[in-house]
Amino acid sequence: MSLPILVVIVVVGIAAVVAAVHLSGGSARASLSGASQAVQCFATDYPEVTAKAVFLTEDASSALLLLDDGTVGIVSSIGDKYLTRVVTRADIAALGAPDDRTVSLQLHDFTWKGGDFRFAGSEAADAVMAALSGGATVAREKA
Repeated sequence: MSLPILVVIVVVGIAAVVAAVHLSGGSARASLSGASQAVQCFATDYPEVTAKAVFLTEDASSALLLLDDGTVGIVSSIGDKYLTRVVTRADIAALGAPDDRTVSLQLHDFTWKGGDFRFAGSEAADAVMAALSGGATVAREKA
């Protein structure tokens, strides 16, 4: 078999596998149905921690939980699964607010660096920013 034909067969085979995975739902992203599902997902990994407030992101892909011990819990979808983290101020590499509804969080953790969380309202973003910054006022970045 000639090399060009083999290359075409391999490329078509890989494309077919990728298409099959995508069409069978393998590329679907999980979405939280509400605060109770976020608490349930978080409690699976951290059963001893309780949340006093839950804030869902605008696209329902993540939730940030204000925990009773003063830390912040995160439930975020990664593909069709959920990642959970407890974040303390020592875990934060950078914290910002690009606008009044978005919290930008960068962590020292090499397994998950954080991300931008956009909320439906500025009240949720303000509450999360206050919890992550230890109550300090964080200036918003100018666009």
